[in-house]
Amino acid sequence: MRHTLSDMHTVALAVTDGMLHFELALAIEVFGSDLTHIVDPWYDFSLCGPGSVRIDRYRLEMDHGLDHLPHADTVIVPGWADTDVDPPVELIDAVRAAHAAGARVVSLCTGAFVLAAAGLLNGKRATTHWAHAGELARRHPDVTVDPDVLYVDNGDVLTSAGKAAAMDLCLHLVRLDHGSANANKIARRLVVPPHRDGGQAQFISTPVPDPGNHPLAELFPWALQRLGEPLTVEDLARQARMSSRHLSRHFKSLTGTTPLQWLHTQRIRHAQELLETTDDTIDTIATATGMGTSTTLRRHFHRTVGVPPDTYRRTFRSHTCATYRAT
Repeated sequence: MRHTLSDMHTVALAVTDGMLHFELALAIEVFGSDLTHIVDPWYDFSLCGPGSVRIDRYRLEMDHGLDHLPHADTVIVPGWADTDVDPPVELIDAVRAAHAAGARVVSLCTGAFVLAAAGLLNGKRATTHWAHAGELARRHPDVTVDPDVLYVDNGDVLTSAGKAAAMDLCLHLVRLDHGSANANKIARRLVVPPHRDGGQAQFISTPVPDPGNHPLAELFPWALQRLGEPLTVEDLARQARMSSRHLSRHFKSLTGTTPLQWLHTQRIRHAQELLETTDDTIDTIATATGMGTSTTLRRHFHRTVGVPPDTYRRTFRSHTCATYRAT
């Protein structure tokens, strides 16, 4: 089946001189690549800015001017390189107009300074790179800046921390639009972790060790194969051949979260994939994911994902099935 541009979710990358090339390239890689072999239709993507834009040593030619932003479904603002300099007024006005027109507005890293200048973060929780969080809070006291998370989703306004966290937010957007199974396929293509919760710490004081040489390297696949079992911290510690206290410390250093929170996240992710790719009943999925009963699954799923399992299945089942039929 051939799709027209009108069928596609439009993503506009708002670009001006003085932006960070990594976050910009990351957004182009996720949303601007032709991934119709994974999800069809994919995104209608465009670069929007004032003519020719200089990013570091490179020049980019724009597809549209900034006045095109209000026509997009999603507007992404990459990192702003010099946070001591106010973003251009034309960029601020265009981002504000896009939000007023109903666009979902997203900032990557220090792009949050642009959203804050546009007034889109007033009264909201937001994040940015931990090194710039204090400055963002000082300059915009109406914004609740959280320096300890990877990204914050306020529905129509989303912000991320820097570098890898920007990728986490981009994959989160794909997951919202196209479901968990398809987001995981794209993560595998990019060779990045398929999911890290937005609430996970963005900065871990202890360096993250190489998982291949880490004492927990064999524990993760072992646990993922047993999500349907009522695993406890003691079970995990016993399998890792260490005390519960040592397990928790190692877990925190490697993942930034606790063993039980990690297990909960994996169970929800597994439930999403089963809802998308199978006809299993909610009771069956509750058992397969270690939730026990459909009531428990519905409560935790709704709290974590934001919608009930049945609604999630209706929303994303067609995306996944269409992809499987095409492969």
